[in-house]
Amino acid sequence: MANSKRTLFLKRRLRVRNKLREVNAGRLRLSVHRSSKNISVQLIDDVRGVTLASASSLEKDLGVVGKNNVEAAAKVGAAIAERAKKAGVEECYFDRGGFLFHGKVKALADAAREGGLKF
Repeated sequence: MANSKRTLFLKRRLRVRNKLREVNAGRLRLSVHRSSKNISVQLIDDVRGVTLASASSLEKDLGVVGKNNVEAAAKVGAAIAERAKKAGVEECYFDRGGFLFHGKVKALADAAREGGLKF
């Protein structure tokens, strides 16, 4: 029986997230979501259930509204690094969800690292 792309994605997302939770207990999570039109990222404290900072390609001040490419992902990554510093966060772990660490997701992670986040 063949699995659909969505089913495989959901299995991969759970596998990645559960492995990360085991290793990084107590640390903040940098969660990425990528759609066909936008990319967004959140800095989440799972212990308290609070989002500390977020950034998205939908924000007008980033200048990438309507674009979903590597450059837009890099700007979103730089923005989340800046906002995390304002929130007093230096370390977190990178939760790519079910998305492959390639292209836009990798560009976002590299820009966040250059901005000062450690993961």
